[in-house]
Amino acid sequence: MTEPEDYDDYRETDVLVVGSGIAGCAAALAAARDGADVTVATKATRPEGASSWWAQGGIAVARDDPEQFKRDILTASDDTADPGAVDVLVENADEAVRDVLVDTLDVGFDTESDGEWDFGREAAHDEARILHVDASTGKHVHVPFLNHLDDREDVEILDDTAALDLITREGRVHGALLERDGEVVPTYAGATVLATGGIGDCYPRSTNPDGSTGDGVAMAALAGADVADMEYVQFHPTVYPGNDEAADGDEGPFLVSEAVRGEGAVLRNGRGERFMPDYHEDAELAPRDVVARAVQEQREATGEVVLDVSPLDFTGDFPDLAEKCVDRGVDWGEGIPVAPAEHFLCGGVAVDDRGRASLDRLYAVGECSRTGVHGANRLASTSLLEGLVWGLRAGEDAAGWDPEVVEAPELLNRDPDLPDNFAREKFVRLRRVMDEYVGLRRDPDDLRRAQGVLRRLKGEVDAYVRTRTSRSLYELRNASVTALLVTRAAAENGESVGTHNLVDAAETTAD
Repeated sequence: MTEPEDYDDYRETDVLVVGSGIAGCAAALAAARDGADVTVATKATRPEGASSWWAQGGIAVARDDPEQFKRDILTASDDTADPGAVDVLVENADEAVRDVLVDTLDVGFDTESDGEWDFGREAAHDEARILHVDASTGKHVHVPFLNHLDDREDVEILDDTAALDLITREGRVHGALLERDGEVVPTYAGATVLATGGIGDCYPRSTNPDGSTGDGVAMAALAGADVADMEYVQFHPTVYPGNDEAADGDEGPFLVSEAVRGEGAVLRNGRGERFMPDYHEDAELAPRDVVARAVQEQREATGEVVLDVSPLDFTGDFPDLAEKCVDRGVDWGEGIPVAPAEHFLCGGVAVDDRGRASLDRLYAVGECSRTGVHGANRLASTSLLEGLVWGLRAGEDAAGWDPEVVEAPELLNRDPDLPDNFAREKFVRLRRVMDEYVGLRRDPDDLRRAQGVLRRLKGEVDAYVRTRTSRSLYELRNASVTALLVTRAAAENGESVGTHNLVDAAETTAD
């Protein structure tokens, strides 16, 4: 440990928000509105580096039937969501959306010819209740949100800045060590809000942006905070997987919004057969975990699955997606090839209805948090809403404390260099294990094997962390910690439910 006065420089702020997606932006806005000076630290390079920017479908609202919205969330979760948390989400949904997205940011949600909002419908929703901007809602919310915060004198945004560790003392969080351009600076805060997004870098195929290494979950867990529901990793069923043999311009995977199926697109296997009615009465609009496993099974059995968009006006309804298909050399007229890909962590840092974690003055919001809203499986288009609602509640609660300068972990003057390809090779190993053993279908024996491999990997990474300080090394540490938490939780849960699908349990049920 190093005394604060030994540092050449350190920062102080009332509220430190780590992450700049909708949850982090909402927390920053609410804290600033409540009189706090706020620092937002994000390793993203704006705007594409945050998960919220990539969100396609939209944001769900309660409209005039909140009780049905609650039932849909609970049903999608296999009745594992926390009813109290669902109440918080639904009861605050419309007000939060109108206050922030409509009145403050003036987001131009799509409308009908009469000027009324054009509500979309997605899987497992009983009615059309999704506000959207084409199939690119995230960037139309995220960019104006960042611009609005930029214009406030009480909010400072530090981009290309990574949080390496939380600063803790006697069960209280006092901020974080921030790294930018190789320089590590302690930043002390009255309260710290983690809004670091997902864990996509733990898997070889993900809809998350690069750098989604589970930073918030890992830092909180290493500091002693409670985590929960880590086994519940949602895979999106319709992701264009990329094609190594495609023409120039194919830049790899991209998500095909669930809204496309909501408008009538259907899934067909390699024999041209529509198969989802055989899996669920809601067919293509079944919960995501059901559709994802069906798509994977049909790909294995028939060689491919395509999303047939011929039943709808694809270019008219989804011009952004149609343009993306053209850019990647995908002939959507023949059907869009799709496969499941890691999409969303339903668990995370355990928090209450104000985003408070088990450590004093630590908050977590958005995908890195476990509010209880999603349970074992998330309902489509509730991620932006959860981030908005909990971000506002956490930010308001986090305001009001003064920063206290305490001892901070010693990370200065260490060797920043790693052996060539060290992080890359370890990530390849980590992702292979997660893909083979901790994916859509899981075998208890495989989960035990995965734990052994991941423990050894973490040990190798920890040996370097003790003597080196670099962003890539800490991202690798965070990913290995997060992967181990996911695998351990999966091994300890013997119930096949939602996104946690055990092979033995599934075979027994089928018999």
